Amino acid sequence: MGQKTNPIGARLGIIRGWESNWYGSRKDYATKLIEDNKIRTYLNARINKGGIAKIVIERTLNKLIVTIHTSKPGIIIGKGGGEVDRIKEELKKLTGKDDVQINILEIRRPELDANIVGDTIARQIENRINFKRAIKMAIASALRMGAEGIKVKVAGRLGGSEIARSEEFKQGRTPLHTLRMDIDYANVFAQTVYGKIGIKVWICKGEVLVKRDLNPNFVGGKSDVSDRRDRRPGDEHHHRDERRGGGGAGDRRGGGGERRGGGGSGERRGAGDRGGRRS
Repeated sequence: MGQKTNPIGARLGIIRGWESNWYGSRKDYATKLIEDNKIRTYLNARINKGGIAKIVIERTLNKLIVTIHTSKPGIIIGKGGGEVDRIKEELKKLTGKDDVQINILEIRRPELDANIVGDTIARQIENRINFKRAIKMAIASALRMGAEGIKVKVAGRLGGSEIARSEEFKQGRTPLHTLRMDIDYANVFAQTVYGKIGIKVWICKGEVLVKRDLNPNFVGGKSDVSDRRDRRPGDEHHHRDERRGGGGAGDRRGGGGERRGGGGSGERRGAGDRGGRRS
């Protein structure tokens, strides 16, 4: 289960809501599902650099509501909201519906969203930045923002090597079997000149111990993360003090060594002087 099941699918209805909210009868269920897929594919291609985390689609009787969760709302809105109006007209043509509404929600902490983190690593790999450096920067940012753990796995012709391989980077904890753990997951691709590189990201945001609102537009669990983030600097100082204490013993040993070295050199100088006097 921990390796093969999608962590988001395993948590649906427990601590996470569905990203498509509508009722489909036996006749039109398949049509609506294909339409949802078309909308998501189109928007991800259309807003390439918009930092899209997820697209939530809701349907009422004759209305289609598309909510875009993004870290860069300014790019999607455009000057005076002109870009949103253009996207709305394009979605009307794509779906054949007259009433389409687009909502845009800003993600305050993109470092804690698996899709955005994966996309950032993918863009860096495409720009020929060393994949290890890109991943380590992403891990450091996520932990700094209060994530309990993060795991990143990359596979393909890493660094342009002839033989494809996979590498995994982990920090903190990501317990995939614990269903009350809020784990965000994304699978992203980087299209490089030497082939496609797959990137999987798991981000653990901590435990959800209260009943959560399963509405996918509800951003929950952030207060816990902020509390942890507020506590963490104190913890870091505590660890630093421990390390400093440990280092102090090393320094003392080093100091002792220097003193011994100093004494030795002094003795040698003294012996040299005495030898000089004897001669």
